Amino acid sequence: MSESTTGLPTVVIGAGPIGLAAAAHLIERGIEPLVLEAGPTAASAVRDWSHVRLFSTWAEVVDPAAEKLLAPTGWTRPDPDTYPSGGDWADNYLQPLAEILGDKVRTGTRVTGVSRSGRDRIVDADRATQPFVVHVTHADGREERIFARAVIDASGTWATPSPAGGSGLPALGERAAADRITYRVPDLDDPAVRARYAGRRTAVIGSGASAFTALAHLADLAKTEDGAGTRGLWILRRGISGSTFGGGEADQLPARGALGLAAKAAVDDGHADAVTGFRTDAIERDTDGRLALVAEDGRRLDAVDEVIVLTGFRPDLTFLDELRLGLDERLQAPAELAPLIDPNQHSCGTVYPHGHRELSHPEQDVYLVGMKSYGRAPTFLAMTGYEQVRSVVAALAGDTDSADRVELTLPETGVCGGAGLFDTPDTPDTDQEAVGGCCTPAPALIQLGAPATARTTASGGC
Repeated sequence: MSESTTGLPTVVIGAGPIGLAAAAHLIERGIEPLVLEAGPTAASAVRDWSHVRLFSTWAEVVDPAAEKLLAPTGWTRPDPDTYPSGGDWADNYLQPLAEILGDKVRTGTRVTGVSRSGRDRIVDADRATQPFVVHVTHADGREERIFARAVIDASGTWATPSPAGGSGLPALGERAAADRITYRVPDLDDPAVRARYAGRRTAVIGSGASAFTALAHLADLAKTEDGAGTRGLWILRRGISGSTFGGGEADQLPARGALGLAAKAAVDDGHADAVTGFRTDAIERDTDGRLALVAEDGRRLDAVDEVIVLTGFRPDLTFLDELRLGLDERLQAPAELAPLIDPNQHSCGTVYPHGHRELSHPEQDVYLVGMKSYGRAPTFLAMTGYEQVRSVVAALAGDTDSADRVELTLPETGVCGGAGLFDTPDTPDTDQEAVGGCCTPAPALIQLGAPATARTTASGGC
């Protein structure tokens, strides 16, 4: 820490689970945190999926430093073997933690830019000795400039979902059809949302845990009196294989395995059909306003009433553009971390334990942590983020021995990320689409557990 940064706070961007944990670790180390949250409350993103149950238990989603900070208030962790919903997590842990942090958490404060004071990304002279300057816009439109000794970006990826288009760009017509497309798992307990999908045909695009959740929810709706006629159309960019539905009964996170089995049951029981090898190129409106999905190879599916796009998330790097970040060109994750989390090679259980060294950048004392550190990779778990911030804060405190001592045992097998079922005791976290290999199977419309009916038969392969 240089003289010019003495007395300045460490700015934490985002008051979600990882950002609040970072603040707890900073306090434990005697470093002043300032948490900046764009939403109106702490854990705003988590509250957006409050109806979804995590596939991690309470034992796995409470940070140790945060628990110590909460203990003097009489707070006790809920039953460690139970699975909280997003709402449970926010109400019973994250909000109390934010309240303990008090004015160290500012809500309604959106970060619009981060740089070095008086130095754009080009300037070398005395760069490392200058404080960070963080530009923010408040909910009332007022702008402010905040100086910081270090910046920990835990803003996540929730606000930047990936589009339906198979090329990574929005499909043609996707924006124009926004009134019939959602990028979140619908809350079918909400009467207005339920009415939107009941008795309708809905396409679900994606192959991660959130897609499993949406399929299972639609299947449950189809079994109810007011949901008769509800149908799902599951759109996959790859084929169906033994790993499509995750680890099943062998998954070390039982709720995660149960989620995949529930999605499989939705297809087996005839509540959804699956279209494989389909990369969406366009979304077109029929004369009745319904949506028809068109593939890159020209195939056109029968029209649907609604589309749920669950193809993953990506980091918003625009407000960090004046910083010198070292990011992997594919995943948009820190370059040293990317090979460890490559979804072509790893599930969340095979991610090598990592900390400040893998999360560092050419710009000293700036770190991307939590889901944002994983870029476009889907393999993130909350306990990984807690270990990240413990190591990062130790490094900022000058305790290199502790920062380098990264120990974390993660559950292996199955898919990672995604959102879980809210109406069973077994379920997940936040979603990204799983990544397939180089080869694409012959596209087909199939119904698992019944004779396959190939309504589209374009050739595939490498």
